[in-house]
Amino acid sequence: MPQLMQYQAKSIIYFEGDISEKIYILQSGKICLNFIDIETGQEIREMAKTGEFFGVKSALGKYPREETVDVLANSNVLVFSVTEFETLFQNNIRISMKMLKVFSNQLRRIHRNVRNLLAFEDQTDPEKGLFNIGEYYYNNKQYKQALYAFRRYLTYYPTGFFQSHATQYIGKTENFIQGMPVEKRDSITAKPLQKTVQRIEKGDSKVFFEGMNYFSQENYENALKNFTTIVNTYQGSEHYPKSLFEIGRCLYFLKLYDRCIKHFTLLIQKIPKHPDIVDVLLYLGLSCEAKGNNVKAVSFFKKILTMGDENTQAIRKAKQAINRLEGSI
Repeated sequence: MPQLMQYQAKSIIYFEGDISEKIYILQSGKICLNFIDIETGQEIREMAKTGEFFGVKSALGKYPREETVDVLANSNVLVFSVTEFETLFQNNIRISMKMLKVFSNQLRRIHRNVRNLLAFEDQTDPEKGLFNIGEYYYNNKQYKQALYAFRRYLTYYPTGFFQSHATQYIGKTENFIQGMPVEKRDSITAKPLQKTVQRIEKGDSKVFFEGMNYFSQENYENALKNFTTIVNTYQGSEHYPKSLFEIGRCLYFLKLYDRCIKHFTLLIQKIPKHPDIVDVLLYLGLSCEAKGNNVKAVSFFKKILTMGDENTQAIRKAKQAINRLEGSI
């Protein structure tokens, strides 16, 4: 038999991410369901009506809860096991029709949201979009989700435009999470966000992201395969110029210095204003140094000193290399 449970105001019936096979009906009182809208990424707060079910989909589907349920006023709630609920569902036509109507409305809403998301993603810069996801969740104090997004950003874009900002956000976010009560810290989950992040990982973006992931793991051979696929298959892709650069980096770390020099020389001829041109010159210099051609290496390093901000990592490395090599030429 279902149990009648009494919940005090300001308590929680369950958190997003919890796993349970309990199904609930609000008998009296006031409760609120809080969840993330998959279309906008914003937090939605829905008040449950008296006689309304909640927790049904996750209990029947045996997957983590999609919402957090707050008790706003003292409430009485009937709690069913899945078996008890199925018995009630089968023996009561009115309840069956009510549940079918609820599920039908939810499916229509999900279909509309997915359609809108797909239209939006076609216009989204994956790098900026991924960073914006992290920033949104950080600003809304959803720190576990923010931490997940920023870490994914650094995996895919370790030298990306927002790299320093993402690193700073990670430090701040980790501090906030550590400052949370243990029960709250352990209950929050980034799983719904994983689906959001995965929606921007498609086609050429997926191949590129996998390449960056391989590179971050120092698996340069597989990274090289992915970036070569982008260059050979997706020449109109926004990832094409970046993949050309990453191919050269892979060749350098694989110690294929002759191929690295040849590749980066062709890259300069093909895209003389490549956004990573300073780093291209750096790897050319390092490859020449590795081959023992210190005169050529120093010429590349000195060229770097005439370009960009003196505080960039490439220029600092160029200065160190010049000091290291000038005594030997």
